[in-house]
Amino acid sequence: MQKAYIDYAMSVIISRALPDVRDGLKPVQRRTLYDMYELGIRSDRPYRKSARIVGDTMGKYHPHGDSSIYDALVVMAQEFKKGLPLIDGHGNFGNIEGDGAAAMRYTEARLQKITEEAFLADLDKDVADFGPNFDETEKEPVVLPVRFPNFLVNGSEGIAVGMATSTPPHSLSEVIDALLALLDDADISNEALMRILPGPDFPTGGIIVNRDDLPAIYETGQGRIRIRGKVETEKGRNGHINLVITEIPYTMVGAGIGKFLSDVAALAENKITNDIIDITNQSSKEGIRIVIELRRDTDIENFKNLLYKKTRLEDTFGVNMLGILDGRPETMGLRRILEASADFQYEITGRKYSNLLEKEQKKREIQEGLIRACGVIDLIIEILRGSRDRAMAKRCLVQGDTEGIRFKSDMSREMAAQLQFTEVQADAILDMRLYRLIGLEIEALMKEHEETVTNIYRYEDILENKSAMTRVIRADLLALKKKYGQPRRTEIIQGKEAVFVSPEADAQRDLIFVMDRFGYAKTMDPAVFGRNEASARESYTFCVPCKSDSRLCLFTEEGQLYTLKAMDLPAGRMRDKGIPVDNISSCDTSKERVMFADSQDTLRLGRVVFVTGNGMVKAVPGTEFDVIKKKVAATKLAEGDSIVFAGRLDDAVSIVLQSEKGYFLRFPVEDIPEQKKAAAGVRGLRLSEGDRIENVWLLGQGDKTVVTLHDTQIDLSRLRLSKRDGKGTKRF
Repeated sequence: MQKAYIDYAMSVIISRALPDVRDGLKPVQRRTLYDMYELGIRSDRPYRKSARIVGDTMGKYHPHGDSSIYDALVVMAQEFKKGLPLIDGHGNFGNIEGDGAAAMRYTEARLQKITEEAFLADLDKDVADFGPNFDETEKEPVVLPVRFPNFLVNGSEGIAVGMATSTPPHSLSEVIDALLALLDDADISNEALMRILPGPDFPTGGIIVNRDDLPAIYETGQGRIRIRGKVETEKGRNGHINLVITEIPYTMVGAGIGKFLSDVAALAENKITNDIIDITNQSSKEGIRIVIELRRDTDIENFKNLLYKKTRLEDTFGVNMLGILDGRPETMGLRRILEASADFQYEITGRKYSNLLEKEQKKREIQEGLIRACGVIDLIIEILRGSRDRAMAKRCLVQGDTEGIRFKSDMSREMAAQLQFTEVQADAILDMRLYRLIGLEIEALMKEHEETVTNIYRYEDILENKSAMTRVIRADLLALKKKYGQPRRTEIIQGKEAVFVSPEADAQRDLIFVMDRFGYAKTMDPAVFGRNEASARESYTFCVPCKSDSRLCLFTEEGQLYTLKAMDLPAGRMRDKGIPVDNISSCDTSKERVMFADSQDTLRLGRVVFVTGNGMVKAVPGTEFDVIKKKVAATKLAEGDSIVFAGRLDDAVSIVLQSEKGYFLRFPVEDIPEQKKAAAGVRGLRLSEGDRIENVWLLGQGDKTVVTLHDTQIDLSRLRLSKRDGKGTKRF
């Protein structure tokens, strides 16, 4: 099983999920482009149905289902996903707001011109290795001869087994300039490269706001980039202010725009801000335009910061520039990627000109034979007329064998015996048509031969001198940049952390957090709570005083602590229902019962006592629960045990434990040891088999507490004060 899984994992890593650094393509993308090339679906020819392309690719090269092929084809055609689309799509190929492409039977596609020129143009010149397809009936390229670092230009995202890649797209012009700089100076530093290529260039534009983090990201190939949308202000109706979002973060492409609109609406609904009047999405084919109408007196900068903090208008792009290099996955920095691309450019250029040189040398051999033949054409005609068959004439031309050939004179036979053409030249002479003997044709042949010799000298120079090859690569890159380069779309700055100042933040308002037994919670103004305190305490399980900036702690019977911010709760009146705490925390009240609730501000000043069903007790300093995480373990529980009581000790002097079988034990709180939250505690009441703790009471100095259980009134303060870990007294 281990070997089978490792084989599967490597297959996914190498053959499915990760791009090759040399051409920046995953196998499904490479196969789709090559299949379109084979089918002749060029940029200057009619579109073909996507279903035709998908079916042919699946049948020949990629037997992993049509959906993966069509998804790859669609993404390569979406200009909002790729910095440089490789496929020209015709029909509904989806949009930036998350609507998917139409079915493959409705859409059509063809190659983009740059794909033909920079990805597929030299496949006929033996520049790429070919390998067998899945059933060894076809040949497919192992890598496409891409003439620029496509791994950086278009980026990639993919999840393999135990690893994932996430490379942001970059500007074609800047990537080419950086590669040229590396070709000129092999020892160029990462810092110098970043002066040319300062960072990603997302097709959706936006603003990168952590410029100072980019050098480390491009050094290691890993990190996090913070992107913000671009926001402008306009005058609205009735003197209102319109905040217009014209560019969005790249991570919002897809359903993120709808989520953003919902989040902005929630800011108004939950009364986090009162500045929003209306929000509309006016985006079209011309571009993004989301309009938020604000009140006249709105603090624009503060409201922008609110959007950055509470919505995806500021988001994070995780960078992990992982790709296949030399047959294995590797995470690379900017310089390493460019070095791999430069090596690949030298390799494909060398193979291209070796192939061209070989063709020119064969052409020169034929041309020299024809030129020489034109000088003795009368003799050659005599040989042809005197030969019985082609083989006899060819032997004479190549070996000087005149046996069996009729000549007009012995001199002709002697001259024929001295002919020493090569086999290739002899075949060319025998295939030559008579019109090639025209004077102009002979002149054209001589001129063509001169060009061939010139080409041979040039190709040999390129192959023998690295500087000459570098000039060729440089010229090709500059031509691509001039033809397809675009201005940078993403702005790069070092921005400040977004800080939203609530209009009421300075006041740190007093609030009352209330939650009912169904898990619905809200905050109330203390004055409103005071007027309805009796009914509120009857309606709500928990009523906790807190501040507007407090963090609330919920302790559950499973020993978990869940935290939530008071500001995330809606402010409500007495009759308002509130919202389920499940919506703003990971606490599922339908599965876990909340035993105790308090604010961190209060907890950190005291201690919390825990009592479990198995009779274990302990006291934990409140500072242990001064955490930011939304969920932590509040205490350690044995298997099958649960919390039956949790609460602040405050001024309590004794604690009373009552079991289900009617045993009571009262002992001083000093007997409860103070422990960390990771401890299990000590035994409070020694229980008999099958018994559990049912109720717990904390008693202060002089408290008189009478409870009625099983029709028996019991004055807890009159119970004998004993020591911890006793059996207690049976009272019913």
